[in-house]
Amino acid sequence: MEAVIKKSNRKKVRTGDIIYKIFLWVYAIFSFYPIIWMIFYSFKNNDEIFVSNPFGPPGVLRWENYVKALTQYNVPRYFLNSVVISVVTVVLTITLATMFAYATARMRWKGQNFARIFVAIGMFIPIQSILIPLAVLVRDLNLANKYLSLIIPYTAFNLAFSSMVLYGFLRSIPVELEEAACIDGAGIFTTFFRVIVPNLKPAISTLTIFTFLQAWNEFPIALILITKESMKTLPLGLLFFQGQFTTDWGAMGAAMAIASLPTVIMYIFFSNQVEKAITIGGAVKG
Repeated sequence: MEAVIKKSNRKKVRTGDIIYKIFLWVYAIFSFYPIIWMIFYSFKNNDEIFVSNPFGPPGVLRWENYVKALTQYNVPRYFLNSVVISVVTVVLTITLATMFAYATARMRWKGQNFARIFVAIGMFIPIQSILIPLAVLVRDLNLANKYLSLIIPYTAFNLAFSSMVLYGFLRSIPVELEEAACIDGAGIFTTFFRVIVPNLKPAISTLTIFTFLQAWNEFPIALILITKESMKTLPLGLLFFQGQFTTDWGAMGAAMAIASLPTVIMYIFFSNQVEKAITIGGAVKG
């Protein structure tokens, strides 16, 4: 009787696993298809895109779409601008957020709670509410159509969320690690860079992806502050690309594929650290 029950339970488990796997595969296909469609789109001509083959793979791989995007249009310059702005934004945001989170989570100083709450309020300020003051400030500081006109606002808007994430992560790290380093003669900077920062790698990796994507895909601020053609980022450049070259949809698809490449690479390099960030809190406490 027990053997029959065990066999029945095994069948139920196997059936449940099969259904679960089928669901995951269906979900993965639906999630991944837009990327596949974009790649197909980038190799088609206008007739395939709108009439004969809008959803299937291209009949002929039209590499000339990529050649046009890279040579005839200003995509390489847009790409370079987005890379510079996004990378510098990530470096500044992670550096400032890590130091601020450490100062508020570990040190004791007058006004630290007020400072933490004041920075956290930044997460609740909508971008639309500060566009006009921001444009006036950028004009008065003579930063219009410069990298800093986007880097500074992007860093400011990402700083609140990054600081709060790192603050919560720091609270999960045992104080005994720093006490042991202090007993061994380590100063505050040695403790920070050689003890704290290595334990923050999962959180830093997650925030690196998040901040990079925010800066890479940001549009409203760039639309208001950037008017010079040579300083446009990819999202902004693609908008005017569509307006100026309405018949060359294949080349625009190639430009979109190029614009998506860095985000995919970022996820490939940092995905393992993101997964660790989900479970590292319990592991550190243990």
